[in-house]
Amino acid sequence: MKLICIGRNYTDHIKELENEKPTDPVVFLKPDTSILLRKQPFFIPDFSDDVHHEVEVLVKINKVGKHIDKKFAHKYYDEIGLGIDFTARDLQAQLKAKGLPWEKAKAFDGAAVIGEWLNKKNFEDLNNLNFSLKKNDELVQNGNTSLMLWKIDEIIEYVSKYFTLKIGDIIFTGTPAGVGKVIANDRLKGFIEDKQLFSITVK
Repeated sequence: MKLICIGRNYTDHIKELENEKPTDPVVFLKPDTSILLRKQPFFIPDFSDDVHHEVEVLVKINKVGKHIDKKFAHKYYDEIGLGIDFTARDLQAQLKAKGLPWEKAKAFDGAAVIGEWLNKKNFEDLNNLNFSLKKNDELVQNGNTSLMLWKIDEIIEYVSKYFTLKIGDIIFTGTPAGVGKVIANDRLKGFIEDKQLFSITVK
């Protein structure tokens, strides 16, 4: 399985990082080795002094598809979830400045938190979901999927032009504003609406 991640999908996050608004979705991949194992803490890697949390709504693909039309995209997933795209912001800035790929800053071991999965039928409208991240019980990120530049089904249509989607693949749909540095002993809790989907400790 692969993790397909969408960058710059919320205008307020684009502004906070002073990035240019894209004309197409920004896509990058994480390997399965980047998944943080369940009930394990997140260890800040020794190559970064500025690792940021980025909370994101996730989609789990349930069947193989290629060149999926947006109107059929809803048939390719039954579950949504919540996770964190950990980013070594200092390393990412160095790589971006040189025009190099981001993977070392985004795809390192443990850089992908995947919480519990929920049946999408539990929600009236996937394009109007509230989600949030608390750090040490303080609200730090608060988003709604209505603010996505590209909605879930549009993302599936777009990425399936380039990558065959397979059962178990996971799409990270982008993060809202409020990203920030994590330090040792931070406790991160993620929510869709009022349901907690993960809780992790930083070491």
